[in-house]
Amino acid sequence: MIGDNMTKTIIVEGTSDKREIRKIINEPVEIICTNGTLGIERLEELILEHDLDNKEVYILVDEDDSGHKLRKQLQMELPHAEHIYVDKAYREVAATPAPELATALVSKRISVNPLFLA
Repeated sequence: MIGDNMTKTIIVEGTSDKREIRKIINEPVEIICTNGTLGIERLEELILEHDLDNKEVYILVDEDDSGHKLRKQLQMELPHAEHIYVDKAYREVAATPAPELATALVSKRISVNPLFLA
C-alpha cells in the first residue's frame, strides 16, 4: 500500500499544489492529488487505496468554486479530516506565498522547514 509508514495525508487538487507543499513540509506526509473533483467511485478507490479512514487527513484545496465543491465532497466522505484554508486573496494553493502556506500547515501540527516561517 502507498505510504504505509505515513500517518498524515494531505489532499490537494493538483501537482503544482503538491510541489509547493512538498518543499515546505519537514516530515513524511503523503500528498494526494485529486486533479479536480472526483466521481464517487474514484473517491472510494482513493479512500481504500490510501487507507484514509485510518490516517490523519488534511484537506487543502483552492478557494474557488471547484475547490469548494471538492472540499464539500471530501468532507462528506472523510468527516474526520481537518481543513486547511488559504487566504481567499490568493485563491489558489500554488499561488499562496510559502510563508502563508507554512503558517497554515503549522497551525495543524504539520512540521515545516523553519526558513519558511519568516
